[in-house]
Amino acid sequence: MVFTADFASPTQWVAGRSSAYPDGGPVNPGDNKLDHLVDDPQYSRGGVFRATPNPDGTWKTGLLTTEGSAEGFLVRTGDVLEARVRLPTAVGAWPAIWTWRDGNQEVDVFEYHPDNPDLLELTNHVRGGQSYYRGNAVAPGAQLDLRVRFGSRSVTWWVNGERVFRDRRGVGRDWQAYLIVNLSICAGRYHPQPPPNVTELSFEVSSLRVHRR
Repeated sequence: MVFTADFASPTQWVAGRSSAYPDGGPVNPGDNKLDHLVDDPQYSRGGVFRATPNPDGTWKTGLLTTEGSAEGFLVRTGDVLEARVRLPTAVGAWPAIWTWRDGNQEVDVFEYHPDNPDLLELTNHVRGGQSYYRGNAVAPGAQLDLRVRFGSRSVTWWVNGERVFRDRRGVGRDWQAYLIVNLSICAGRYHPQPPPNVTELSFEVSSLRVHRR
């Protein structure tokens, strides 16, 4: 079985809300984000996840999730996710592919901040595994092929075909969670906000598949 993401599909993906945000959104300042989620298809449905500033200092941001969709796709233990992404270039961008369900079950396929230009954050929040992976291929604007296997005893990450981290923690035998793809905007506590002259940020996910044996 293969789940192939069609970001334009309203039966696969819900835009602009997620239970990972308080009351489903649209804002999440407690997580040091300037996000104001919108369901405008121009911000996510084409596979380019965009953000633009609002007059009040928040940013319209694109988010898609399988949670609440008609298909309700869940990633499960043993699944392998593959994605091709193009990283953002502007400081303040905070792109991610991750999982979420029932207030947790979070595994970060990746997070990225251009102020740390050669670093990817790879995190298993379910059982506490994490790596700050640095590589020559990681850079603002770079295209990367990512692969993650959600094993019961170990979650394993690959970047451009190279295994870069095996956490030896895993997600357990009965784990399952929804997918989220989004572009957040940093509020400045841990990473800088976008410069005043930046009026749009974006990152691209040109393909995303989940393989199930």
